[in-house]
Amino acid sequence: MINIVLFGKPGAGKGTQAEFLKKRYNLVHLSTGDIFRFNIKNETELGKLAKSYMDKGDLVPDALTIKMLEESVDNNLGADGFLYDGFPRTLAQAEELDKFLASKNSKIAATIALEADDEILIHRLLERGKTSGRSDDQDEEKIRHRYQEYNEKTAPLMEYYKAQNKFYPVNGIGSIADITERLSTIINNL
Repeated sequence: MINIVLFGKPGAGKGTQAEFLKKRYNLVHLSTGDIFRFNIKNETELGKLAKSYMDKGDLVPDALTIKMLEESVDNNLGADGFLYDGFPRTLAQAEELDKFLASKNSKIAATIALEADDEILIHRLLERGKTSGRSDDQDEEKIRHRYQEYNEKTAPLMEYYKAQNKFYPVNGIGSIADITERLSTIINNL
């Protein structure tokens, strides 16, 4: 089983790339955003709580995120592997994910970070917000707040995974196909 974390700021292309990678490597794509939206749409208690944080541009608390993610993994235990998209976002989440995977006799093989300039990403999100209906993609101030949250809480994960020799930065600018090939080169060499 291969477990890959796809890392990057909102708008970096994690969801787009995950679609290609899950097909190419037969992975189950676990997007915390999709898991949150499913729970919000179905008005679960977890979904209502997640929405209250997302509407402010804040990260959903670790305990809530982990509970939803664990349920998704447990529902796909026969998978060849998992592609974690948008999780972990904090050091505490990374440590909890490691513990959870160890309980399943598994571990993270690689963390791949899609990197791009903030201004390019803000433009991408504002464009996406025109059609997605997502309130957190329609307000530049909320987007910048999300990036501040990312820098404060998520960027330290780079050091955590670098210390384990599992961190791979990838240029997230270019054609979708070019970026997919950059990601595939890393995965093929794991």
